Amino acid sequence: MSTYELAPGDEATPVRTREEMLSEFMVLTAGFVLAIILTAVSFWAANTSLLWAPGVPLGLAVLAFAQMGVHLVFFINITTGPDNTNNVLALAFGVLIVLLVMVGSLWIMIDLNANMMPPEAPGALMNLHMQH
Repeated sequence: MSTYELAPGDEATPVRTREEMLSEFMVLTAGFVLAIILTAVSFWAANTSLLWAPGVPLGLAVLAFAQMGVHLVFFINITTGPDNTNNVLALAFGVLIVLLVMVGSLWIMIDLNANMMPPEAPGALMNLHMQH
C-alpha cells in the first residue's frame, strides 16, 4: 500500500504474529466458555427447586450483570486503559439513556395510576373486581 492511500494519522495494517493471534483466540475462547457457563447456571437457577424461591430473581440479576461484564471485557474489549476513554464514555452515555427511559416510564406509570383512581373510593376498583 502506498503512502498516499492513507488518511492522516492512519498507519499501515500491522502484521500480526502467530503468538498475537493465538493470544486473541485464547481470550475469545475464555470469554465464550465463561458466557456458556453463566448461561447454563442461569437456566439451572431458574428451573431448580434447590434454591430459596424468593432469592432466585436476585440470583438471576447477579448472573445477568456477570454476563454483561463478560461480554464487555472479552468481546467488546472495554477496559480502563487510556485508549478506551471514548468507548467507556459511550457505554456510560448508553447506560444513562436507558436509565432515564426506565425511570421516566416508571414515574409516568405511577403518576397515571395515582391520578386515574377514583378519589372518593380508593378501594372501589378492588371491591368491584372481587364481587361475583
